[in-house]
Amino acid sequence: MALRPANTPAAANSEPTLAPAVEKCWQRAAAPAEWNLKREEFQAALERSVAHRFPPPVPDAKHNVRKVRAYLETLHVADIALARACSAGSAEAWDFFVAQFRPELYRAARAIAGDGNARELADSLYADLYGLRESEGRRKSLFDYFHGRSKLSTWLRAVLAQRHVNEIRRTQKTEPLESESGEERNKIASRAVDFAASQAPNTANLLPDPDRAKYLAILQAALTITLDVLDPRDRLRLAYYYADDLTLADVGRLLGEHEATASRNLERTRRDIRRRVETALRDDKKMSEAQVRQCCEYARGEWPFDLAAGLRSDRPRATDSRSPEKAGELSAED
Repeated sequence: MALRPANTPAAANSEPTLAPAVEKCWQRAAAPAEWNLKREEFQAALERSVAHRFPPPVPDAKHNVRKVRAYLETLHVADIALARACSAGSAEAWDFFVAQFRPELYRAARAIAGDGNARELADSLYADLYGLRESEGRRKSLFDYFHGRSKLSTWLRAVLAQRHVNEIRRTQKTEPLESESGEERNKIASRAVDFAASQAPNTANLLPDPDRAKYLAILQAALTITLDVLDPRDRLRLAYYYADDLTLADVGRLLGEHEATASRNLERTRRDIRRRVETALRDDKKMSEAQVRQCCEYARGEWPFDLAAGLRSDRPRATDSRSPEKAGELSAED
């Protein structure tokens, strides 16, 4: 979705505009002048983030603008500005990045790979982050995959963990496994996966992952079954809140509950759903704890699960839909 400036025909026709929200993001980012970051470059980064979060087809324009505005307010815009300036080749921005994040990268690498391989693992990122290779006349940087939904430090830890796991998988395919060394490599791989799952919320879809589609399909089946067997009143409450996008006050009014009671009941139902889904993944699908956590991390990213369809039933349809987008997925909330 393009983040149109206020002087476009759409704005002239009194349609909702995102220009004030974009300007607010730009002001919050407060990129230093020496980075030479243009506002248009920063806006392009925001547009990539929005397109990643809200893939087409785009729903009703007014409803979508409100959701995008709420989404923009959650982004780590200062980190987006730094990533975009580094991706564009700003030496000053790169120097700032190295000074601020190199110690954090080394600490994360030691937690993932141990002291022996930490520096090599961390330093292996710099070429891809700086973007030494060019495509169609422009630098291709790993920073282009950063969308600001988490802190830049969190995203970097996730990239490190995933890169380490991928390297272990590659060596396991090309090297014969003796019992002792094979067990040791498996332990290291498990540690890296656990680290990625615990340290990288909302970043499961950083880079292509061959397991993602399979895990999401399994998770969707488990969640669909769980939603189908919910108590009708709990199901209706979820539908009003998530599918109809009502406020807690409106949900409580429709169900004859106080707003605080509606909030407590929603939280209870979410915990119950997560418990049932995780139990199904462990018992029915025989998943390990690390795999269950990975499923939940994938659910926090981009997941084409139609929650409204999953909650659809013969129920009174609420038409008052005024609240902003609710954060998080049912199966992945803490």
